[in-house]
Amino acid sequence: MSASKVEAGVRFAFLTPRKLPRAETLAGRVVVLDIAFAAEGGGSTFASVTIPFINGLGSRLAAWVDHHDHERHVDFARDARFLLATKAEHGGCPEMITPGFVAMVGPVDTVAMHVDLDGLYAGAKWVLGGVEPYQGADADARAVDTRRGEPGPIATRIDHALRARFRDDTLKYRVIQYLLARTEAPHHWEEIESAARLIEPLLDQARRIAERYEVEGGVAYVEARSSVPYDKTELLLLGQQRATVAVVRDSGSLSIAADYQSGLDLVKLFEMGGGMPTRVSVPEGRLDEVMHKLVAAVARQRKGESSTDQQPV
Repeated sequence: MSASKVEAGVRFAFLTPRKLPRAETLAGRVVVLDIAFAAEGGGSTFASVTIPFINGLGSRLAAWVDHHDHERHVDFARDARFLLATKAEHGGCPEMITPGFVAMVGPVDTVAMHVDLDGLYAGAKWVLGGVEPYQGADADARAVDTRRGEPGPIATRIDHALRARFRDDTLKYRVIQYLLARTEAPHHWEEIESAARLIEPLLDQARRIAERYEVEGGVAYVEARSSVPYDKTELLLLGQQRATVAVVRDSGSLSIAADYQSGLDLVKLFEMGGGMPTRVSVPEGRLDEVMHKLVAAVARQRKGESSTDQQPV
C-alpha cells in the first residue's frame, strides 16, 4: 500500500484485499472502493484481514463500496456506510458511485482503492463527485473488469499500462491525475503510453506459454514455468479460447478463470466465501481437487444446457 497527496488535501491509497494496511496509517475519514472482503484460502481471510481493518477504522470509515460476491455482505446490510453488490449486479465498481451517494457520505480525507483499472476509475470518480472522468468511463471499467466487450482506446491503454507495471504506484498516481484532469493532461498520458508499450513482450510470452495448454473435460491447464515475465490475464484469456475454464499453475498457486457469462461460480465451487465468481486463486496443493471439481462442473453445465435445448417450446 502507498498513499500520495492530491489537491484539496485528499490522499489516495492503493490497496489489495489480502494485504490491507494498518488502519492508523490512513488519514482522517476514509472511503474504501473496489476492495473485496478477503476470501478463504491463501492464508488471508475475512476474520484475519478484513474485519480488523474495518474495526480499526471505526467511525473514521466513511463508506465502503464494492461489487465482489461475499457471504459476509449480509452482516453489513443495515450499515448505511456499506454499499455492497455482487459481480452479477454490477460488473464494475465505478457505476455504483453516484453523485447522490458521494454527497450523502460527505467530505473524506483518504480515498482508498483497489490497484487495478476498476479501482482507479472508482477513486477518480469519487473525487469528481460521482461524475465520470470522461463519457463512457463506467462502461470501459465494466468491460475491463469483466473482460466482456471492447473498452475504448483510453481504457485499453491504461489497462495495458497497469498490467505492464502493476507494482508501480507512481504510474497509478499518474492515471488518477489524468482522470481527474478529465483526460486533458498530455504529460500524464505520455507516461501512460510509455508504460502501455511495455505490454507487448509480456503478451508475446503469454502466447508462447499458451501453446502448452492441455485440455481435458472442458478445462485448459498449463504450468507457466517461465523465467521471463508474462501477462497472466492474457494467458488466462487464451486458455478460455480453448476451453470453458482456464487454469494456470505458477509460483505456488493456481489461477482459475472462466468467462464472465459462463454460468460458473468458482467461489462457491471451491468454498472460498467471497471474491469474483469467475476468477479465483487457490494454493497449488489443491490441484487434484481443482481439476476434478472443474471437470465435473463443466460436465453438469453442458448437460443442463443440452436439456434446456431439448425442451419443447
